[in-house]
Amino acid sequence: METRTYKVYKFGELSEEQQAKVLEHYYDINVDYEWWDSTYEDAKTVGLKVKGFDLGRGSSCEINYIEDACFTAHEIVQNHGEKCETYIDAVAFLKDRDKIVNEAKKDEDGEFENEYELDEKLDEIEYEFLKTLSEDYHIMLRDGYEYLISEEAIKETLESNEYDFTKDGKID
Repeated sequence: METRTYKVYKFGELSEEQQAKVLEHYYDINVDYEWWDSTYEDAKTVGLKVKGFDLGRGSSCEINYIEDACFTAHEIVQNHGEKCETYIDAVAFLKDRDKIVNEAKKDEDGEFENEYELDEKLDEIEYEFLKTLSEDYHIMLRDGYEYLISEEAIKETLESNEYDFTKDGKID
């Protein structure tokens, strides 16, 4: 058996050069797990399923309604803040949908005169709403990833977990 004795340092005790090496070495410390789970869960709570995303060249986010567009819009209005892009988009969708329904002509029995045309218009705005939400969630995922790999977030992780480092910048 061998006993080794050496000094360990907290991140803030390392020199600037050592800190830079640590940040470079542990650039993925915050993204080496399924970091997107909270975004997927958020989508699920408002009636959306994120099927996948690409932050690289494909730059996309594929989502589907779990329920329907109106359910999703109402859930977003209830659960997302007024400054959130999804909230703004949900309010706009509901306003546009109400306008289409209110402008549709009804016969004397209260039935829509051209139900096929009404359904076509509603399908179109529901599809456009889904495309918009897909873009919103892509931005959320991209921004979340970019923060997690930022020096600020990496430092926060290293310091809040109180990691000890050897003089060569490795976690002990």
